[in-house]
Amino acid sequence: MPNKQHSTTIPLPRGTLDLTYQTNSATAKDGIKPSNHYQLEDLLGFAQRINPKRAFLFVSKVLGRHIPVAPSTMRHAFTDLANLVPDDLPEPILVIGMAETAVGLSAGVHQALQTRYPSALLLNSTRHTQHNEDNTETLLTTFSEDHSHASQHLIYQSADTVTQAQLLASKTLIMVDDEASTGNTCVNVVTALRNAGLDNLEQVHLTTLVDWSLNQNQSNANDDTIATRLPNIDFHRHHLLSGAWQWTDAPNPESITMPSVDTTEAGSHTLGDTGNWGRFPTLDSTDGFDNYLLRFQAALNVFNQQAQLEKEQLEKRQLNKKQLPKRILVLGSNEFVWLPFLLAEWLETQTQNATVKFSALTRSPIALGGAINTMLSFSDNYGLGMTNFAYNVEPSDWDLIVLCVETSADSVDEMWKDLDNVLVVSPTL
Repeated sequence: MPNKQHSTTIPLPRGTLDLTYQTNSATAKDGIKPSNHYQLEDLLGFAQRINPKRAFLFVSKVLGRHIPVAPSTMRHAFTDLANLVPDDLPEPILVIGMAETAVGLSAGVHQALQTRYPSALLLNSTRHTQHNEDNTETLLTTFSEDHSHASQHLIYQSADTVTQAQLLASKTLIMVDDEASTGNTCVNVVTALRNAGLDNLEQVHLTTLVDWSLNQNQSNANDDTIATRLPNIDFHRHHLLSGAWQWTDAPNPESITMPSVDTTEAGSHTLGDTGNWGRFPTLDSTDGFDNYLLRFQAALNVFNQQAQLEKEQLEKRQLNKKQLPKRILVLGSNEFVWLPFLLAEWLETQTQNATVKFSALTRSPIALGGAINTMLSFSDNYGLGMTNFAYNVEPSDWDLIVLCVETSADSVDEMWKDLDNVLVVSPTL
């Protein structure tokens, strides 16, 4: 049951964010107790967007996107959120995640759900146009995320006829996102999917780390504004924390100019083969990880050999131990975060008395201040000609930064290449 209601005020440079919220206790599944009873400070920090559409940002502390997080902490959050989804849902089930922020979250929730729903499909939206050998892949649908810095999303169908038939037959949609605010994105996604042929949908489960779309003052608990906008759908919500927000502009706030990041172009750098972890419908989000792990190990061997040549005084017996450094940061890039997360999780199991954390490069422009302590800016590795960012990453804090990209290693900005503690892992040489 929800705990009592709380309220707080968050001052930001361009205005004030007033929150009312309540924490939710995750439900145990299969005798496994939830790992945490999440409080606001466990889940969120706050920052200012460089975005005229919305001036503030909820910065997740468990997502591994704008704040480096231990993989084990992320995994606990994925599992606790998945455990809120009920048993006995109508099948087939489709789990869909929102690019770019929630594509790792959706895969983690999907993987946890497969202990109960082994046939559930995973499908993520993308902002990267996909090409195959025929220079085309078939879009299933598109939708808009109105408040986003990059509003247009693409959703692709499967080239496999059996998988595509299962997708179109879906009866339950589990939509995974880091947060919900107005509910518009959820309504836009469901509407687009139904118009694209998923006309057997019976249930929609909005599954978020935090749900700000609840009306705390509603007199009727069943008066759900999102539900009323989804006709003939049985609508449910699952979240670790819920509430509502109200934003008040500061007097005469400074004008801002948002970088140009709203594109769904493919870019000039070709995407390498990393398997199918959700840009197309898949049962197995770990497809491609074994090969990616081999790529990492090969790259690490080369990296260590280069480092050894520069450290001639190191004893030979120490060189042969091939010990991993004590402070390791794994960085995914934009939507390519799930396989890098699995790599970070693997590294966490391989190290003792070491720190392993995960974060990601992003196209999202955020101002310094609040939950954002540092910002690195650089050219994107997709060849889109846009600026990318890494937040709360100070390179000198880490012995090894593993930068994971789905493009060639030479696509990475010179800023990363000039750092002697950065190892670039790419699917192509």
